[in-house]
Amino acid sequence: MDRDSPIDVEHLLSLLAVRRPVFHSEADFQHELAWQIRESTGLEIRLEFPYSGDNRRLDIWLPQKGVAIELKYCTRALRSNHHEEDFALRDQSAQDTRRYDFLNDVQRLENAWADRENCKSGLAIFLTNDPTYWQPSKRDNTQDAEFRLHEGRTIRGGLGWAAETSPGTKKGRETHLNLQDEYEMKWRHYSTVRGRHGEFRYLALVVAPSSNSIGSQ
Repeated sequence: MDRDSPIDVEHLLSLLAVRRPVFHSEADFQHELAWQIRESTGLEIRLEFPYSGDNRRLDIWLPQKGVAIELKYCTRALRSNHHEEDFALRDQSAQDTRRYDFLNDVQRLENAWADRENCKSGLAIFLTNDPTYWQPSKRDNTQDAEFRLHEGRTIRGGLGWAAETSPGTKKGRETHLNLQDEYEMKWRHYSTVRGRHGEFRYLALVVAPSSNSIGSQ
């Protein structure tokens, strides 16, 4: 489902990419994106903001807009230099569980209205230089087939691991996900830096209030 974003994510990330085409870590991305939002919009920013009674936190919270933002930054190994700053990204692998975690973020944002009355909209942003996230799998029977995020795919409803998935793979992630709304995967170019796996793309999903999510967990 196409929705208007509560903030102009494409514009903000295009500005950020000029200054910071690559990040050392997810925390680095989080802080730099928050700085860009503040610089470009003047909005108040809160990082690691608690939004429920069980210590769950939002990566970025914009109190004036009522917007919750969750981020993922998943990398392939890359050595590069930008403005005389060296970057040595590690190969994080475990793409299956990282896909689950991103969609779990989407589910959490769908449910955020049950925890915070002033939460009006959400954004789930996934930034990566790993093309296996935006490219379709060559096999249909992967253990994380229902969590795939490749370009053009539409996701909705119940999502779970394949029956043959090992307990070790899904440890801590056994719970089935259930997305109330429909999301189409549309990847956009973020930046290109020198080095193998130097192209970064991002996926930004707008999560709007759903009557099905109010009061649910």
